Amino acid sequence: MAATGQERLRLEGVCKSFRAPGGAVPVLREVNLSLAAGEFGVITGPSGSGKTTLLTVAGLLQDADAGRIWFDGREVSGLGEGERADIRKHGAGMVFQKFCLLPHRSALENVQFRFRYLAQDARTARVLARAALDRVGLADKAAQPARLLSAGEMQRVAIARALAQPPRLLLADEPTGNLDPAAATGVMDLFRELNREGMSILLVTHNPDWVEAGTVHWTMHDGRLARSRPGGGPPAC
Repeated sequence: MAATGQERLRLEGVCKSFRAPGGAVPVLREVNLSLAAGEFGVITGPSGSGKTTLLTVAGLLQDADAGRIWFDGREVSGLGEGERADIRKHGAGMVFQKFCLLPHRSALENVQFRFRYLAQDARTARVLARAALDRVGLADKAAQPARLLSAGEMQRVAIARALAQPPRLLLADEPTGNLDPAAATGVMDLFRELNREGMSILLVTHNPDWVEAGTVHWTMHDGRLARSRPGGGPPAC
């Protein structure tokens, strides 16, 4: 889908390091990124290049050491944890590679977990959770314990959880990394459909096959992010 012109997410000069016995290890180095509303952004790069850290910082799950972050035109990098949590609850949804499901709870209960900290009564939460499962093609698996689902089904439950309270921005961290080719294609088809309907998506992956799904592409190497030239080719400097 074409972007609307409104900026959904923006990072300027974002840096992040982790402590190690030998000293600080830089993971993000002066990262700049702009994703417009309605865009589908794809970030590729080798394992260990900083992709997951970038996504968790953009999703306000970790603090940056330096730099600034905006969400829907509002600077959020200096907010307290309570305000950051509100943005995560109402504005952004997160999908992880490892699903992060409660194995002995049903698919429906796992999706309902999205409403645990939201002002939503139990009946409405259940209705919305069922609708989200239906959206990802798992209405018939609502009562199934997560541990008995296939990997592809578990990932779709995780996506349904993110969609149950529809986010303006969906952040996806290697969502097809643990899936077989058929299940991976099904997940990417769903992301394309969500983007066509107007949802902004930022996907990180080491799989170059998914670049064509996006409307904008960056590459990441050694903590540095570079936007690819229109039409592909080497990254811009």
